[in-house]
Amino acid sequence: MRPNERRQTGQSDLFRARLDQIVDLDHPVVKLAAAIDWRFLEEQFGAVYTDAPGRPPLPTRLMAGLAILKHMHDLSDEVLCERWVENPYYQLFCGEEFFCHQLPFDRSSLTRWRQRMGEDKLVALIQESLAVATRMGAAKPADFRQVVIDTTVQEKAIAFPTDAKLMHRARERLVRLAQARGVTLRQSYVRVGKIALIRHQRYAHAKQFKRATRALRSLRTMLGRIIRDITRKIVGRPELADVFALPLSRARRVKDQRQRQRGRKLYSLHAPEVECIGKGKAHKPYEFGVKVSVATPLNRCRGGEFVAHVKALPGNPYDGHTLAAVLPDIESTIGAGLERIVTDAGYKGHNAPKHQRFKVYVAGQKRGLTAAIKRAFRRRSAVEPTIGHLKNEHRMGRNHLAGRAGDAANAVLAAVGYNFGLLLRWLALLLRIVLAVLAAPSNSSRTIVAS
Repeated sequence: MRPNERRQTGQSDLFRARLDQIVDLDHPVVKLAAAIDWRFLEEQFGAVYTDAPGRPPLPTRLMAGLAILKHMHDLSDEVLCERWVENPYYQLFCGEEFFCHQLPFDRSSLTRWRQRMGEDKLVALIQESLAVATRMGAAKPADFRQVVIDTTVQEKAIAFPTDAKLMHRARERLVRLAQARGVTLRQSYVRVGKIALIRHQRYAHAKQFKRATRALRSLRTMLGRIIRDITRKIVGRPELADVFALPLSRARRVKDQRQRQRGRKLYSLHAPEVECIGKGKAHKPYEFGVKVSVATPLNRCRGGEFVAHVKALPGNPYDGHTLAAVLPDIESTIGAGLERIVTDAGYKGHNAPKHQRFKVYVAGQKRGLTAAIKRAFRRRSAVEPTIGHLKNEHRMGRNHLAGRAGDAANAVLAAVGYNFGLLLRWLALLLRIVLAVLAAPSNSSRTIVAS
């Protein structure tokens, strides 16, 4: 069933006060809510639902508004729900007419809504943010025809992986699952396993690597014994075989993998999609998460450095091999063709289509450089502060959403929160300019005072 979309009725209530009578109508949040085309978002998100019978979903403006506010103000789902109940501006932004003292949904509805929309539908929020920026004069359509593309790492919310901790956690999970399912083990290794983990950490810190290796070998032996014990106990019991299939496979991967092995490794038991990515940072040689492509306008817009496109790239691909997949998505998001693309030296040997009208300029190239291209190379580093804002202020720095779908959704929503945050500051700036103009004395009054 499709959502029951709410419409402003303008009616009053004897027992409740209307929100437009409580809040300041000149507040930037109110102005931003009026500038967003909610009908467009309803059409985009409504295509996910069917006309099948059932309970109608929550209104699109409510869920989309909460997603924007969450990443615009860097809030968790729990804090967002608390702020919504106590903040009339949040409620007005989400389409409420009267002040609500209770949350009209459960917090888990936010998770289900994100999962249902997916990356493909959430991109509509980026499109709407760019459209609002164009309508409000914060950007021009021509600003997005020349872009800078760079990649970064969106880290996952996991502990720093080590072989010792992974083996210890895998054994603990198997033991807990066996106890919950009534599988009696010969030995659980709870006490000696914890001691072996502590010894390994202390020996490694003291650089006593032979002793640390022996402690690691003990942890691997304990995990192997638990795996073999459970495997023997569930033979001929298909109901238990299905339950233990995934935990046992991940435990075997952790037990068998080595430090310098080639191919993919398991870095987290609850997030197996995590990849180890090295970006050449001195303070952080390795990051654990997913690679994300970020595109911003080459020349700064009036309202700031908006994000034109964001896309998660699982599999840790080479930067230059991502352009063929990213460029069509950028043109689809901005609704126009690209003219110029500027990248860093990591995009050498890129796979951008040769028949396109745009030209790709890679930092470090020596041929065909004009004064305009040299200026473009100097502007290329402007994407780095934008990436920093996405990570530090809009929840891209540490992703708490599960799975690869969560990686893709969090990257898109971080860009949405960043763009709408720029629009909020743009509206506040316009309001200050208007107030300054109104407060300034006119020329006639100055003449009267002087005479």
